[in-house]
Amino acid sequence: MADFVFNIAKGAFAEKFRDGAANGIVMLLSTAEADATMKDYDDIAALLAGTPVEVADASYSRKTGLTGTITVDDTNDRVDVDIPDQTWTALAGPDPVDLIVAYEEAAADATRIPLTNHDFAVTSDGSDVTAQFNAAGFGRAQE
Repeated sequence: MADFVFNIAKGAFAEKFRDGAANGIVMLLSTAEADATMKDYDDIAALLAGTPVEVADASYSRKTGLTGTITVDDTNDRVDVDIPDQTWTALAGPDPVDLIVAYEEAAADATRIPLTNHDFAVTSDGSDVTAQFNAAGFGRAQE
């Protein structure tokens, strides 16, 4: 489950995936800043203009075109959203520390909305790295 939901996405991230569009993005950051500061960024361009730096290596690329699965849990009064686990083959660049799930409104970082941040500290030693999302999903909307 997410460490936090970005302020701009609170109460809305499930809606971003409700229509079934394949607009999910997963990206890795090699540096981070305080959660209290990072959660205020309203788009990926603003996020990357701050302290966080995206992993940069020939073996790395953003995971794009992801479709979310929405599960309404009436018993617990919540909605869980999941995306498929993601694998980066032979990741050898700087070690990631955070994983960001975003939604692409249009094909530019200024229109990509960060949804959730997940602590993701792994060693990039040339082996495959897999982001395995919680069985309940990457994020949860509830009262």
